Amino acid sequence: MAIPKKQTYTEADYYALPEDVRGELINGQIYYQAAPSRAHQKILMSVSKTIANYIDTTGGSCEVYPAPFAVKLYEDRKTIVEPDISVICDRDKLTDKGCTGAPDWIIEIVSPGNSSHDYIRKLNLYADAGVREYWIVNPVEQSIFVYHLETDSFQVKYYTFRDKIKVNIYDDLWIDFQEITL
Repeated sequence: MAIPKKQTYTEADYYALPEDVRGELINGQIYYQAAPSRAHQKILMSVSKTIANYIDTTGGSCEVYPAPFAVKLYEDRKTIVEPDISVICDRDKLTDKGCTGAPDWIIEIVSPGNSSHDYIRKLNLYADAGVREYWIVNPVEQSIFVYHLETDSFQVKYYTFRDKIKVNIYDDLWIDFQEITL
């Protein structure tokens, strides 16, 4: 489970973390992350590959980045997250350190010990930052929540690993979770 420390941290503290330590900086607190499971990594690789192949095939301008990839959501220097998958369509947001500003699409794959982190904390962060689409993939429950955030209010749909899901930020991209064998 992600447990925050009691002092306020900055971007400099985040980048000073040892390379073998995974963490995120959210509102000045560092949340440490455990190593992902094999199922987590299999989903991450399969979905990332599908998105990358789609972008390559269509000649799209977006880029896909799997974790670890730093996303500095705001200029306040107190929030840097590492989404499992980030799709960025505005290349001006890309820096040598990662992305500055909201990606267009973020996918988080839930780990058993941090579900509230993805379902509550990050959902609110991403909505406030202007992420257009947010998916929460739960390997244990074999469920996917798709939040379409481009509208004035959340639009959320529930899917399972038996579904083929339409990506809202593209006209013709579908992710078929039946093709992912765990």
